[in-house]
Amino acid sequence: MERSLDTQRATYTRRRLASAAFLAALAGPFTPLATPAWAQQIVLEPADTVLAGEPLAIRFTGLPAGAEVQVATRRAVREFTGAQRPYAAQARYRASAGGTLDLATAAPLPGGSYSGADLRGLFWAMQPLPSAAAKAAGAIALAEGQVQIEVRAIDAAGQPGAPLATRTLSFQRALPEVVSRPAEGFPGAVFSSLPGSKPRPALILLGGSEGGAAITSSGPVYASRGFAVLALPYYSPSQWGPAGSLPPEVPELPRAFADIPVDRLAAVRDWLARQPGVDAQRIGVVGTSKGAEFALLAASRMPWIKSVLAVVPSDVVWEGWGEGIKPGERSSFAWHGQPLPFVPYKDFDKEFAGFATGAEVKIRRPQDAGRAANPERVAPARIRVEDIAAPVMVVGGHDDQIWDSGGMAENIARTRSAAGRETVALVYRDAGHFLGGSGWAPTTQYNAGPSKSGGTPEANARAQAEAWGKSFDFLRRTLGPMP
Repeated sequence: MERSLDTQRATYTRRRLASAAFLAALAGPFTPLATPAWAQQIVLEPADTVLAGEPLAIRFTGLPAGAEVQVATRRAVREFTGAQRPYAAQARYRASAGGTLDLATAAPLPGGSYSGADLRGLFWAMQPLPSAAAKAAGAIALAEGQVQIEVRAIDAAGQPGAPLATRTLSFQRALPEVVSRPAEGFPGAVFSSLPGSKPRPALILLGGSEGGAAITSSGPVYASRGFAVLALPYYSPSQWGPAGSLPPEVPELPRAFADIPVDRLAAVRDWLARQPGVDAQRIGVVGTSKGAEFALLAASRMPWIKSVLAVVPSDVVWEGWGEGIKPGERSSFAWHGQPLPFVPYKDFDKEFAGFATGAEVKIRRPQDAGRAANPERVAPARIRVEDIAAPVMVVGGHDDQIWDSGGMAENIARTRSAAGRETVALVYRDAGHFLGGSGWAPTTQYNAGPSKSGGTPEANARAQAEAWGKSFDFLRRTLGPMP
């Protein structure tokens, strides 16, 4: 047994070293090869260009029977600064006796970028290449959304040999036929839809505290699934760039997140009703983070909203903040000009001091502390989700470090269940705040900086993948049928 364990340790160490060598080797470009006589192939079904989040199979055929092989992936990721940086992942597998490998069912050998059978493992587990390797790899011609996949056989020395097959998989955020245009009367808003005159159910998209026009990039994503979509910016703070402060992206909107008018959605409904191809009797609202707080508030007061998807939501109204706003004095939202009751934060400035000192910043802490210190303010600030007649779906993570979306999603579900209201709740134990993706993009850097959003890379990716599909199923079921 002792010798066996030593052998296992040596094998594991060798693979870890090979993994490190692989990252260094990625400084050079992948080399496409002519198809050899035994025709190793990377099979992508249904195609090598897919709509992100739609069903996909990745298989390898024609491999040496029972051989150990290495599969590597690489893509260019646009980071927070706007720059693109190469990311990569790798794992080793044992090919079947028939020379095949299916990423959906094959568990990688120890020492790779992820563990356990996971179709998306080589995608969410990608890490940014070290600076030197990233610089050398900068000439790789990969467009945004493209992923290069390569398979190599492992030789007798335990090293990857020449590539057996290489292929490029392209993820489309949206269908190319989606048409987008500005929504007149709503600064920064964009309306997106597929062509055609038959009435479609509509969605109003509400983003989070990032503000600006960020939410508009999601409009075509939802429009590709058949909805007529108005992506609605509602506040736009000053921005930060490499050189410091920048003007707001949408200067006509409020710079502070304070007293945002929930009733503004009534004007949005009227606008949608005037658009050709929109069924104004079937309008849903999709909100993420502060946008989920907005969406639930609106639906609790506006019975024309027929479906609500609230991703990482709140069950209460929180304190407002921003330029010129004193702590503890303003609400985040208002109704017909009247500020709504809110729960204040506690020691928010102390938490944000971590950006200067290098300490971890977990925005959830001043919110949890404020809720605990002001129990008498929780009930008046509670969003009356039991008053929402429409079906509601909530998605949250118990390890969310932006706010307790897991606990608040469960509060919402319990309240609605007691009232007999239809509710779908997806709450993930080890997931954090960023749950709006499809599960195919890297999740390894969510907690890399001082600001922590929570969750493990694997848990976040798995939650994204499940919630993505179930969210569209929910919206289609509650707002369909589609043209």
